[in-house]
Amino acid sequence: MKNRLRRLRVSEQMRSLVRENRVQTEDLIYPIFVIEGENIKNPVESMPGICQYSVDRLEEEMDRVKESGVLGVLLFGIPKHKDEVGSEAYREHGVVQEAVRYIKKNYPDILVIVDVCLCEYTSHGHCGLIADGKILNDETLPLLAKMSVSLADAGADIIAPSDMMDGRVGFIREKLDGAGFFDIPIMAYSAKFASAYYSPFRDAAHSAPGFGDRKTYQMDCANGREAMREIEADIWEGADMIMVKPALAYLDVVKEASLRFKLPLVTYNVSGEYALVKAAAEKGFIDEKRIVMENMTAMKRAGANIIITYHALDVAEWLKESLS
Repeated sequence: MKNRLRRLRVSEQMRSLVRENRVQTEDLIYPIFVIEGENIKNPVESMPGICQYSVDRLEEEMDRVKESGVLGVLLFGIPKHKDEVGSEAYREHGVVQEAVRYIKKNYPDILVIVDVCLCEYTSHGHCGLIADGKILNDETLPLLAKMSVSLADAGADIIAPSDMMDGRVGFIREKLDGAGFFDIPIMAYSAKFASAYYSPFRDAAHSAPGFGDRKTYQMDCANGREAMREIEADIWEGADMIMVKPALAYLDVVKEASLRFKLPLVTYNVSGEYALVKAAAEKGFIDEKRIVMENMTAMKRAGANIIITYHALDVAEWLKESLS
């Protein structure tokens, strides 16, 4: 038998020698929820191991990030006050703006990525302005741009719009450049699907819509070709990085995007994907470490360059252990 593929699987050393895809700590981004107030550390019940932190307690989590070697964090804000226009999203001393300043002062080597969307800041919980029950597209763009400039001014390294309003990447790019932030890249949530996998996140970020759903602006879960159009549009408007969200149920979209587009490709291993693994591991149904690492590898194999994941600090620790 000339072709015996098992020859390259006979030992861990041999398998490692010919391994096609590797997960590295440098691939990972860790999401953090920042809540307005003082001395707050609230565990998120649906996401074991994840908490909301007030800025004065961010040190606890940021020290773990620094020790892990993870290069960047993605910040989400939870304000005390919400209104129809999400005014806390673009306030100079808003909760995320203050978190950015704190991290850049105390952990200057860690990249700070900021989520740009109104859902956590609006009283109705939608990602844009509303009128007569309809989510408004063009009227929302100036507020997303205002939020982006405010966060850039606070010191954010990367702007990540997740709202899925048409044209927002180009509008934000124009306003960032107009404010002198030519060098701040945009990580666009380009193909973001209206997924049931987001449920635990809405607990963590207090961002569930007060009426209806987000299917008129987030993507239909059945559409792959449309995802390519969304990504192409964001690239044309000036995106520097593109994202597919969620990850595991959309690896076909990740693969297609990796073959078509040559920008850095991000995938978001979302809250529901995380919670499912955690729940099964707590029951003893699965080996958490092996499942998580297999999931991470699947994302890399599909073509992701960057993985946003709540498992990031655990994965970084496991990778260190494998080298020791």
